[in-house]
Amino acid sequence: MERYDFGIIAAMQEEFDAIYEIMSKTKQIVYYEKEFMCGKIGDKNCILVLSGVGKVNAARTTQLMLDKFEVNAVINVGSAGALNEELGYGDIVLSTALVQHDFDITCFGHPKGYISDIGVEIKADDKLIEMFEKTSMKVVKGTIATGDQFYNSPEIKRALRETFHAECDDMEGAAVAQVCMLCHVPFVVIRSISDKPKSEEKVDFYEYLELASKRCAKMIEEVAKNHK
Repeated sequence: MERYDFGIIAAMQEEFDAIYEIMSKTKQIVYYEKEFMCGKIGDKNCILVLSGVGKVNAARTTQLMLDKFEVNAVINVGSAGALNEELGYGDIVLSTALVQHDFDITCFGHPKGYISDIGVEIKADDKLIEMFEKTSMKVVKGTIATGDQFYNSPEIKRALRETFHAECDDMEGAAVAQVCMLCHVPFVVIRSISDKPKSEEKVDFYEYLELASKRCAKMIEEVAKNHK
């Protein structure tokens, strides 16, 4: 079985397309109607797949990738909403840890986000963090909070920041992280900021989705071409 340096998972078509544009020598392999694109980015053998939005889609796709392909590491890329108010559109957040902000068994005395036999935080791989930190792009390292909600409320965003000390929030990262951790596969989550809610009335996500997608692709391309 061919081994891949990176298994890359994107949730949305725009995020997928930005990575696909930098791939060469691609071929398609389909499992359960899920299209995996195998090819090269720089000198790296990579496999790219579109998961769809949300934790179940992300977890299912990650497990399918790990079951069907030999990958050295998983990279989850995509857009995210800023929780740190100092982040700007297109800024990159590199995960040090992932939390599920919507996992709640606090009635049993556990903190918000605590998952039985796992804890609150799922740590990303230190070597991958170091690898992606060394690109020309400025990054902010920190926690990413994941849940099956798209929040456009500044008040809710501030509460997530205070509870989990997270830099941004998304809808897939912690699900990818949990599957990788349980399967003993190194992972990192890369997010680029696509929305910064100032009010609940205006959603700016789609205005900056393409920018965020291309920023993530640029970072992966730099690592693939420069890291030996």
